[in-house]
Amino acid sequence: MEVRIYAERIEVWYGQRQVHSLPRLSGHGKHHINYRYIIDSLVRKPGAFENYRYREELFPSSYFRMAYDILRKQDRLRAHKEYLKILHLAAKESESGVNAALRQLLELEQPPSAKAVKQHLSPGLETSPIAAVSVPEVNLAIYDALLQQEVLAG
Repeated sequence: MEVRIYAERIEVWYGQRQVHSLPRLSGHGKHHINYRYIIDSLVRKPGAFENYRYREELFPSSYFRMAYDILRKQDRLRAHKEYLKILHLAAKESESGVNAALRQLLELEQPPSAKAVKQHLSPGLETSPIAAVSVPEVNLAIYDALLQQEVLAG
């Protein structure tokens, strides 16, 4: 095993293959927690989440944080357990899919839950794209005309 340290990242290599890469954090008191590595143990002991030292690292996006805040308003005692189920779905299924499902639930003002998120992840249901991008076709003849003008001028 070999660890390569660069200015912005750290890479872990096993043999001739890179097996992991993470951002390099310089200074004191900085940390980087990947929820995918600890989610199984947190699901088994959901009470540990409330006082977890690096809890803020367990919100991959603002939609996850908003969902957690709503869950806490609904039922303060069960919010941790329900949020960890949602985070577990993100780790095992698709973080972007869970994020899109949470976004859609919040936009529709429906209460977030692992069951509702899982329904949105079902293959039969489609989520709307975040943004529709339209790129017009480029007319390359314009560049040919510019080159011909440059040749004639030069």
